[in-house]
Amino acid sequence: MNIASETLPALARRLQAERKHQRLSREQAAAVCNVSTSFIRDAESDPARCSLGKLLLLMRGLGLSLETHGWSDETPTLPTASEREGPGPA
Repeated sequence: MNIASETLPALARRLQAERKHQRLSREQAAAVCNVSTSFIRDAESDPARCSLGKLLLLMRGLGLSLETHGWSDETPTLPTASEREGPGPA
């Protein structure tokens, strides 16, 4: 997912879907992720109002990660063969 201001509603939906997929209540997710239940509610409704640090705590606690690309001092890399081919047969 490319995260930009216009994709934040999709991020909110995905965070909620992942929490529910793991069968975690907001209270359980808050305990696992070391954030408050009100933060979980806010992240699942309007992540634009949340701090990046706490969003990262939530994502890490749910087993998700965030990657950044395109730093001005990075040398561009080509995708590996497995990245180009995508996931294998289901």
